[in-house]
Amino acid sequence: MNEAHVKALEREIALARDLMRSGKHDEAFVHLERAHVLGQEQVRPHVLAHWLMLKVAVRRRDPVAAFGQAARIVLGALGSAGMPIDPELLSIMQGRSAPERR
Repeated sequence: MNEAHVKALEREIALARDLMRSGKHDEAFVHLERAHVLGQEQVRPHVLAHWLMLKVAVRRRDPVAAFGQAARIVLGALGSAGMPIDPELLSIMQGRSAPERR
């Protein structure tokens, strides 16, 4: 990961954790999804994103989502669900400067 990629991943995790502490689980999950995309090429950040998603699912009292996240943690699978990657995140991952967010 390039420096911008690492910083973006760390920023998304930090924002998610702050929002989780504030009880803003839906907003936190958005940042965890972004962290998941940024971290999916390496096991540790990928599993961390799923771990935090599991915590959000438990706090939301959503057993289906919790089970899904637990399975992903155990499997430790690399990759994504084949969903399109946000252009901003793709630019960061490719080592280019990110386009302006709207």
